[in-house]
Amino acid sequence: MISIAYAAGPGGGDAMSFLMNFAPIILIFVVFYFLLIMPQQKKAKEHKAMLEAIDKGDEVVTTGGIHGKVVGVAENVLTLEIAEKVKIKVSREYIAYRKTAAEDKKA
Repeated sequence: MISIAYAAGPGGGDAMSFLMNFAPIILIFVVFYFLLIMPQQKKAKEHKAMLEAIDKGDEVVTTGGIHGKVVGVAENVLTLEIAEKVKIKVSREYIAYRKTAAEDKKA
């Protein structure tokens, strides 16, 4: 006589084996969240706060690398003085950062 062996098909597993199959994917998502997504959100929030705090007299650097002093502030546009009697208007969102006193002493 020949005996027939039946293998457990895809519907034969239990919930624990299903969870174990997806555990690596879940772990990768958690690692990506803590190493990539969360720091990016924190940096974006800090940059937004910095943009809102810019006022007349602040020294700033644009994303294009232009250094200037803020001489005019509108809702979404800043007027920068980049040289004596040379002023440009820049969208607020293109300000990379505010210069500090320590950075001015280095230059």
